[in-house]
Amino acid sequence: MNPTSFAFEVTARQGRARAGMIHTPHGTIPTPIFAPVGTQATVKAVTPAQLEELGVSLVLSNTYHLYLRPGAELIAELGGLHRFMHWPHPILTDSGGFQVFSLSETRQVDDDGVTFRSHIDGSRHRLTPELAVEVQEKLGADIIMAFDECAPPYDRAYNERALERTHRWAVRCLKAHTRTDQALFGIVQGGVFLDLREKSAQFLVSLDFPGYAIGGLSVGETKDEMHAVLELVDGILPEDKPRYLMGVGTPQDIINGILRGVDMFDCVLPTRLARHHAAMTRNGRLNMMNAVYARDPSPIDPQCSCYTCRNFSRAYIRHLIVAREMLAATLLSIHNIATLIQLVTEAREAILTGTFDEFAAAFFALQNQSNA
Repeated sequence: MNPTSFAFEVTARQGRARAGMIHTPHGTIPTPIFAPVGTQATVKAVTPAQLEELGVSLVLSNTYHLYLRPGAELIAELGGLHRFMHWPHPILTDSGGFQVFSLSETRQVDDDGVTFRSHIDGSRHRLTPELAVEVQEKLGADIIMAFDECAPPYDRAYNERALERTHRWAVRCLKAHTRTDQALFGIVQGGVFLDLREKSAQFLVSLDFPGYAIGGLSVGETKDEMHAVLELVDGILPEDKPRYLMGVGTPQDIINGILRGVDMFDCVLPTRLARHHAAMTRNGRLNMMNAVYARDPSPIDPQCSCYTCRNFSRAYIRHLIVAREMLAATLLSIHNIATLIQLVTEAREAILTGTFDEFAAAFFALQNQSNA
């Protein structure tokens, strides 16, 4: 089913890099875009107002977690996910497949779906493609995902079986999808095996999804293997549909993805690093617990204009961490998200002005200099 209120346009290209616009019922998303992850209907330690100030235009939430708690019915009763979490802008929900398949000790997969035990209370649940779509329709996100099976990247036999299952489930998800105000994306799988990735991309393209996700990457494979997969599917996926690289969010991976035709990224990394006292910069990560920052009056990143860097010193942030104050996670999360939002914003501007090759070269030169 093609959504009536979803559209994508490419406004500029340089090489394989694209700048575009995704139009959704809750606003337009400029691409390339990074989406912070709000697993439980909240981006950890950051308010919606702070996200808006950072220029965030898309947030991701997790179907598996919201299905278990507080439940899709309750969220629907309270007006849907946008109203529930007070986020008036676009939302993407994943199908829950990755979370379910990560529960390797407590789930059983068959051709019809997955039976698993809740990580919260051990209760038994059954998730099928139809239920994954039903839950996401109740949540009401603008972009939703087909239910897929994320296989270990190097297990050929497992990937072959999982791919057939993922493709059958994609067809079932399309049949189950009823809301015309939501865009349902298919997910390309196949591990590190290029022939399986090619087969998956071609099959999903034949189903004419409004957008395509690339799953099963950044799960243990090498960077060269990730890049080979992206380069392969870039040549198969339609030029007029958005491409979404799931769960990838380091600055290096984002720029490498944009170079290979990716439009959308999401990752828990900026907020997770913040809770572990790490600050992201284009020069690498800083461990703000280090004693060297105890008397440092400078901001985390002198090049950053986020709220944290405009107002607080490294010494203050280290003090908050040592004192175990919650504000440390908030200030570091703001900075880390800002770092990635600014990166994709500058990348987009470089594509629009025809200078992305120079931008990427300067970015990687800085990385190499920092690692020297």
